[in-house]
Amino acid sequence: MANEKAQRSGDRVIAIIGASGGIGSALAARLSDRGHKLLLGARRVDRLEPMLKKFGPDITDIAAVDASDTGKVDEFFARGMEKFGRIDGVINLAGSILLKPAHLTSDKEFEETLRQNLWSAFAVVRCAGKAMRDTGGSVVLMSTAAARTGIPNHDAIAAAKGGVIGLVQSGAATYAANNIRVNAIAPGLLNSEMAQPLIQSKTALQASEQMHPLGRIGDPAEVASLAEWLLVGESGWVTGQILGIDGGLATVRPRVRVN
Repeated sequence: MANEKAQRSGDRVIAIIGASGGIGSALAARLSDRGHKLLLGARRVDRLEPMLKKFGPDITDIAAVDASDTGKVDEFFARGMEKFGRIDGVINLAGSILLKPAHLTSDKEFEETLRQNLWSAFAVVRCAGKAMRDTGGSVVLMSTAAARTGIPNHDAIAAAKGGVIGLVQSGAATYAANNIRVNAIAPGLLNSEMAQPLIQSKTALQASEQMHPLGRIGDPAEVASLAEWLLVGESGWVTGQILGIDGGLATVRPRVRVN
């Protein structure tokens, strides 16, 4: 009941890891507009300083955090608990993209992909399980459409994000009795900073658009809208779910125009 009251009053404490990216900045703006308190984290804290000035230090805190380092994630949560006294929701937007077939992927590349995508997700669930155990809350992780359907040359990232799917389902079961909800968003390709090497040429962009049945790649703001709903919206009966926002990539065959 306490969390439901906080949700209605726009007074929840939300932690965003990877807040300096397209999804993170859009989500932070949406949550701030509705009066929620924010703990913003990124590898480069200088990229968060404009948001601190914009949203105000009384209801916003920023911190450098490398989500692939579990100790740094622990410190990040501890900082939020010290400043705000609680954390009601967290989203892990840290991640990477590696497009290579398995036989060309080095051990180092595979390990780095796992650390940035799966290891970081596990660290967030572990910290949330400690911080939210008595109060409940919402945990949002990031998977990918490539973990839900076979796409060539996504071997390492699909393996890592597939692990996130398993983590969501098990974590949701583990913490349901504590009213901690665990879900994941599985986007298609987005027009984000991370994806620029893939879509910087017109030819590559057109090929990417054709892969998605709706005929375009996604916008980070669209993912931020779904994340907001999972964190502070009327999603209190949603847990253990992988929510696709991918233009139909994972579930729909490429479109054929109907005349």
